[in-house]
Amino acid sequence: MMDQADRLRELVKKKTEKKNKAISKKTQLPRIITVTSGKGGVGKSNFVVSLSIYLQRNGNKVLIFDADMGMGNDDVIMGFLPKYNVYDVIFNDKKIEEVVTETQFGVKLLPAGNDVSKFEEVTHEQRTKFIDKLSILEDVDYIIIDTGAGINRSVLAFIACCEELIVVTTPEPTSLTDAYSLLKAVNYFKLKDDIELVVNRAANEEDGKHTYDKFSSVVRRFLNIKLNYLGNMSDDKKVSQSVRMQQPFLVKYPYAKVSLDLENIANKIMGHSGNKKGTTVQGLFRKLFNIFS
Repeated sequence: MMDQADRLRELVKKKTEKKNKAISKKTQLPRIITVTSGKGGVGKSNFVVSLSIYLQRNGNKVLIFDADMGMGNDDVIMGFLPKYNVYDVIFNDKKIEEVVTETQFGVKLLPAGNDVSKFEEVTHEQRTKFIDKLSILEDVDYIIIDTGAGINRSVLAFIACCEELIVVTTPEPTSLTDAYSLLKAVNYFKLKDDIELVVNRAANEEDGKHTYDKFSSVVRRFLNIKLNYLGNMSDDKKVSQSVRMQQPFLVKYPYAKVSLDLENIANKIMGHSGNKKGTTVQGLFRKLFNIFS
C-alpha cells in the first residue's frame, strides 16, 4: 500500500511540475534581438537565418522580422518569396496569418515592406487594430530583427526598440570603420550601452579574436559602450554556395566549420537568457509607432 501511495504522490508531483513549467514558459516574454551592421555585404542576413533555425531546433519558437526596408532577403535565403508584408495588415486589412510565413524550418517570417516612413501615415484607429491583430504572435520565444545596413532612422529605431543588439562585422578595415560609425551613432543617441559583436569571415579563431580585441580597444577608448564578443564565423565558400541554392548554410552544410561556429554563438546567446527582460510583439510595434508618430 505504501509503495502504491508513493507512486501516486510521485505521479502527482511530476504532473504539477510539468504544469508549472508550461505556465512559466507561456508567461515568459520573448527576447527581442536586433541584428545589424555598419555596411552591407558582411553576411548579416545569412547569420540571422541560420541563427534562427538553430534556436528553433533547440526547442524555441522564433519569429524573424525582416526589417531591411526594400532590400530584405531572408526569404530568398530560405527559398521562397512572400506575397504580402506588414503594411498589407495595416492598410489593406490582411490577416496576420496571411502575411506571416511559417517556413519549412519552423521559423516564422514577417516581412517589413519597402518604406519605414509609412509608419508615420498610420492613423490611431489603424494602429489599434493592427496591435490587436498581433496578439496571434504572442507564442514566440525569440524575435530576431534583421535591419538594413548602415546608419539611418529606421536602423536606429529598431535598435532603440530591442533589448539586445548584435553587430556583425568582418576583419576588413572598411567594415570595421563602418561598424565603428554605427556604434558612435548608437552612443551619441544613448540607445544602447551594452552591445555584442560577431566577426564574420574570419580566417580562423585567432583572426576573429584579434579583430575583436583591436576593435574593442578603440570602442573602450572613445565610446561609452561595453562591447562583448559573441565569437567568429569562418570565411567559408560553402556559405555563398548555399545562398546560390537558396538554402541556409546551417541546413545545407551542417558540419561545415562556419556552421559549427554559428552553433557556438547561438549557444552563448541562449545561455544569456536569464539576464534579459523581453517584451511582447505588440510592445515592439507600440515602441515603433511612438518613434515614428
